[in-house]
Amino acid sequence: MYDACLRIESVKRGETPAAQPAAVAGGEELLLSRELVINGNDFASAGMVSTEVKSVLKTIGLDPKLVRRVAISTYEGEMNVVMHAKRARVALSVTPHIIEVVIADEGKGIPDVNLAMQEGYTTATEEMRAMGFGSGMGLPNIKKNADELLINSEVGRGTTLVMRFKI
Repeated sequence: MYDACLRIESVKRGETPAAQPAAVAGGEELLLSRELVINGNDFASAGMVSTEVKSVLKTIGLDPKLVRRVAISTYEGEMNVVMHAKRARVALSVTPHIIEVVIADEGKGIPDVNLAMQEGYTTATEEMRAMGFGSGMGLPNIKKNADELLINSEVGRGTTLVMRFKI
């Protein structure tokens, strides 16, 4: 983490970092990479992954408003996994210009992505709603907060969300 902070500070100053970390798609230097796991139906741990993402981004000194947008989007994606999937892998990547969060779940998939993007549309059970979840604002909130949102879903296999935020 300390190394990522140093690299980010040097990029902010316009310097070339001494260490040459891996590159991501488009050839951008990868300043930070983190992989996390979300377990489906684990309401007791719900929100832990988005809290970890928020903590990492705050630690490396990114703009608090940007960190908040990333945390909200990650939380919404995390809750969709907790409510509708078995598990998911979360990949956080930070380059000098982009934060990318990819949530790839093993779930039932989304039959109609356009319908799921409508505010208020929900497939949450009554039990989930009784716990305060399932208002149908998850995907719309992600779209509102992310600079770019890509959704790839296959019924019976799962859903992958790619959320990108400009730094």
